[in-house]
Amino acid sequence: MAGSRFGSFKSEKGDSAASAAAAAGGAAQRRDPYDVLGVGRSATDQEIKSAFRRMALKYHPDKNGDDPVASDRFQEVTFSYNILSDPDKRRQYDTSGFEAIESDSQELELDLSSLNTVNTVFAALFSKLGVPIKTTVSATVLEEALNGSVMVSQLQLGTSVQRKVEKQTAHFYSVDITEKQAKMGLVCRVHSNDKSKFKLLYFELEENGGLSLALQEDCVKTGKVTAAGMYFLGFPVYRFEQNNLAAAAKDSDGAFFKRLDSFQPCDIHELKPGTHFFAVYGDNFFKSANYTIEVVCGESFPAEKEMLRNVEAKILTKRAELSKFESEYREVLAKFTEMTSKYTQEMQTIDQLLKERNEIHASYTSNPPLKRSSSRNKAKSPSKMPKSDPEKHHQKETKVKDHCMEGYGSEDDNSSEKKPKERFPRKKWLNIPFKLDRRKSC
Repeated sequence: MAGSRFGSFKSEKGDSAASAAAAAGGAAQRRDPYDVLGVGRSATDQEIKSAFRRMALKYHPDKNGDDPVASDRFQEVTFSYNILSDPDKRRQYDTSGFEAIESDSQELELDLSSLNTVNTVFAALFSKLGVPIKTTVSATVLEEALNGSVMVSQLQLGTSVQRKVEKQTAHFYSVDITEKQAKMGLVCRVHSNDKSKFKLLYFELEENGGLSLALQEDCVKTGKVTAAGMYFLGFPVYRFEQNNLAAAAKDSDGAFFKRLDSFQPCDIHELKPGTHFFAVYGDNFFKSANYTIEVVCGESFPAEKEMLRNVEAKILTKRAELSKFESEYREVLAKFTEMTSKYTQEMQTIDQLLKERNEIHASYTSNPPLKRSSSRNKAKSPSKMPKSDPEKHHQKETKVKDHCMEGYGSEDDNSSEKKPKERFPRKKWLNIPFKLDRRKSC
């Protein structure tokens, strides 16, 4: 979709975006962005863009060489524009000043045409490693367009053109539309089968015959191609601003709930009859970009227009619902975190109690067993018997003998019936040695 922000002219000669922000001075040294751009606090987006364009061209390093004063002013102008061109940052600044703007949310924006070979190599390397580097249109290209010194090719509706644009240069196209075609809407589409990086630009005609950049759309990877499109369909059409990947990595929940915050309407959603100007800008670091451009009338896509309107309306509804859902989610998440912490504490307490119980149980079996001599050794050692009780020992031995004689009867027994003989098994009673007279039968 059509971009809603004018690309900055930011130029970094060997410095990172953080260094550029630091060069603009700390919060105490920064000037009011409105004063820097020379606009009032009620200035419209278009007035802010025009002021930035004028001052950026004036102080751009390409026109001022190594002038440190111009370089500082250029960085100050760029920093101010980055705040006022973003609705969220502008609202934060108007409410709480510079303190409300997160320093780490500033995106790295480079004008590749102003970098030397070494710095361009480093920028390309960081991009390959996944570091998000946002590039901007060369100041030279924008200045030539503003002066009306660019070559413009005529493009017919419904006809596609394949070309190759060199790095940091642009191909300009003009399209004429009638009043009916303007009412039905216009769509400009560009894609690259080689996955080349490019920007799709839309220019407005100035009174002096020059062209000023109004909309910008960076290409994105879609399947096996890179593509970008602008849609002027007579009703508000929305686009997603580029999200801050670093912030999303720090807070995934916050990134989810803010996912639709950048879903903003385009600045221009319908065109008037007449001539309109588009351009394809080569955004590669070292090589040219192969692309195919086509401008079609919305009359050929009535069903698609209606579906787009409906789905974007649902997205807006969902964005409003997310705000309410976030408060509910945060409340439940806080309760869940509290319960999870309590669960962990209870688990640890129970484990400790069970551990102490097991240790107590183990203490009963941890004592060494008592040492006891065998009965056989004691039987063979009658001398170990207590000497103080010889009579008790004699009585025990006598009882054993009497027990052996029970049930057998004697020779003088007058009973007519004799009991069968039973041999009493020899036993050794516990710790009681005894002797049997083997010569007498029991």
